[in-house]
Amino acid sequence: MNEHERITRQKELIETIGRNLEKQGIQPVAGRILGMLMVMDKEEYTFDEIVEEMKISKSSASNALRNLELREAIEYVTYPGDRKRYFRISFSDVNKLIEGVKKKFQTDADIFDEVISLKKDSNSKNACALKAISKGMRYFITILENFQNKI
Repeated sequence: MNEHERITRQKELIETIGRNLEKQGIQPVAGRILGMLMVMDKEEYTFDEIVEEMKISKSSASNALRNLELREAIEYVTYPGDRKRYFRISFSDVNKLIEGVKKKFQTDADIFDEVISLKKDSNSKNACALKAISKGMRYFITILENFQNKI
């Protein structure tokens, strides 16, 4: 694959990542910026470089970057003698990421269990499906805990 093809594939992947993150509730521009920071060879971008690379307005970039910072998905660094901020992916502690997934699964499983407890027929098709999902989530939590103990 030549350089032009590789860059074209990178840009396509950025769009794919952006669409996927959009389905997870992240703003479209924020998802694509996050995708760019993941995929492109350059690992740190200034605000102006992001605006230029993504071909977006400064206000869109500012809002998206603020949103990503609040989610702790990105961070910025500064360098002595340079007033610019350089944005990059924030690779948080793996345990922090795992704890977030566990907490979400635990909350969802608890809600499903409460829904099941309030069903008149706890063996209805809907209740059985929710039981299976809850059981799967709780199993996945134990797998994550075992993984945490090994790292």
